[in-house]
Amino acid sequence: MTTTEDHASTKAGPIHNEHIASSEKRNSLEHTLTNDIHGFEVDYAALPKGYYTSRFFVGTFFATGLAIICGTGAFGFAAPILGVINADIGPDDRYVWISLVYNAVLAVFLSPVGRLSDIFGRRYFFVGGAIVAIIGSIVCATAQDITTLIGGNVLLAAATATQLSFHFVIGELVPMKHRYVAIGIIYAFTYSSSGMGPAISASFIAHYPSVGWRGVYWLLLALNSAAFICWTAFYFPPTFDEKHRNDENRSKMYWLKHFDWIGTFLFASGFIVFLMGLSWGGTVYPWRSAAVIAAIIVGFAVMTAFVLWEIYAPIKEPLIPMHLFKNGRWVSAVVLLGLGAGVYYAFSIVWPAQAAVLYGNGDTMRVGYMSTIVGLGIITGQVIAGFLAVPIGKTRFQCMVAFLLGGIFLGAAAIANVDNFGATLSLILLGCIFIGWNESICLANATILVEDQREIGVAGGTAGSVRAAICAVLVAIYTTIMTNRLGETIPSQVPPKVVAAGLPESSVPAFLQALPLGGNAFANVPGITDRILALGMRAYQDANADAFRTVYLATIAFSAVAVILTWWAPNTDDLMNDKVAATLNHEGQKVDEKMVEKHSMATNV
Repeated sequence: MTTTEDHASTKAGPIHNEHIASSEKRNSLEHTLTNDIHGFEVDYAALPKGYYTSRFFVGTFFATGLAIICGTGAFGFAAPILGVINADIGPDDRYVWISLVYNAVLAVFLSPVGRLSDIFGRRYFFVGGAIVAIIGSIVCATAQDITTLIGGNVLLAAATATQLSFHFVIGELVPMKHRYVAIGIIYAFTYSSSGMGPAISASFIAHYPSVGWRGVYWLLLALNSAAFICWTAFYFPPTFDEKHRNDENRSKMYWLKHFDWIGTFLFASGFIVFLMGLSWGGTVYPWRSAAVIAAIIVGFAVMTAFVLWEIYAPIKEPLIPMHLFKNGRWVSAVVLLGLGAGVYYAFSIVWPAQAAVLYGNGDTMRVGYMSTIVGLGIITGQVIAGFLAVPIGKTRFQCMVAFLLGGIFLGAAAIANVDNFGATLSLILLGCIFIGWNESICLANATILVEDQREIGVAGGTAGSVRAAICAVLVAIYTTIMTNRLGETIPSQVPPKVVAAGLPESSVPAFLQALPLGGNAFANVPGITDRILALGMRAYQDANADAFRTVYLATIAFSAVAVILTWWAPNTDDLMNDKVAATLNHEGQKVDEKMVEKHSMATNV
């Protein structure tokens, strides 16, 4: 067997988690792969019998599952009902910040959580994340104004950075060949949040008016509390001392002193300003406004400074080791992950808006159930890929086919109109299933392809941040297309129809203002009749269909780019082995100690 490369003197300064003290023992006991993927702790065969059914592993698995429900629910439950929330404790034009701060804060925290937990051990980051999530849930559930609710979502977003780090938390605990399955099973937990989230939110409002929108945050409080109990009772990954037992510098003060705090500041400030600029455009401010342009330019400039700092500054422990980006297979997986996830976030906005106008008929619960299609489709694809990725093999070609078919089905959804609900629903569902398939494979690959598995945290966290940046760009593009097209089709198609039906031209502005509100809003339109209303609503629906058609057609362009990029996607068949990167409850250390003792006895003989 070969030994792992000694990185102690390198600039990247990766974390050491070796359990054999002498070089002779390392030569005998440490496991590596011939393809340079190394840094594993133990072989599956060396683990104690029943390890994967022990309370530590099962409890950790449920902690991770509960956490991802909370992390995705913090956004998925609230996003569909922001208007209802604003009507109750507003009105406040800043209510859109409830979603904006969530995405921005989450993206910024992902990389530091991964890197710092690589260094100091993961346990207290994830226990602490659960505590922050509990506090955030209480703040949101009891908020009496929009400002307080925004603050609560900042806390929830910071906690979500730990909750959505499941891919490396679980990934490092299972053998390489089972990572796809493990991630697929964890994704299944999100059926209740990303999948049914809009319906759950709508049901609180429709069926429990005394609780209303606050019910989603009380639900999150219960789930976060359960996750906290599981993290505390069962999650015992390698500690700081175990990670650094063979390092020359073993003190926490050394790692705190030499950590890249300047780079962390540049990364956080630049990334959050850049993402906020993208999020503002077309929603809070016009795209041409000084605020949007300045935020995007300044944010990008600071992020460029961060990259230069990481490359050229004399840093002993960088926030993001730049050598990660020299791994082309890892980079391709991360970019494809972002492109797939961007489709989910974009269509989570686009489809509910379209469904409400074309097929909702003013029924809150009907719109809520229809809005689940995107999430349910994505999750189904993620779960299926988890179980089939290894048996099918050739993950590169799986990504190619998934993006190709996903793009075809979502592009074909451009046929959507008022009269073909079934066909539209089927096309979107099938398209999302294939996009989810790609995302599951690429997320697992973001940990599988890490050359030094002791850096799985920073690699997984960085992948999450890059994913968030790509998602922000795609969401901005899709929503801009949608907003611009609606601004063209509605004014050009609706007024001629209602005027021809007999509505006075002076009443057209009032009619257009009443269209998004529906219901009693039309009572204030002078000259309105049932016939005019029916014709006007149909014209409004047709105008929406024409606008959304452009959005779906734009998907074809992005899917084509993704299919081209899959040419560089990796096949991981040769990596499907029994190596385990980390163990719980010191099991890996116990195995190493037994092997050392056995080796010593053999040597003495």
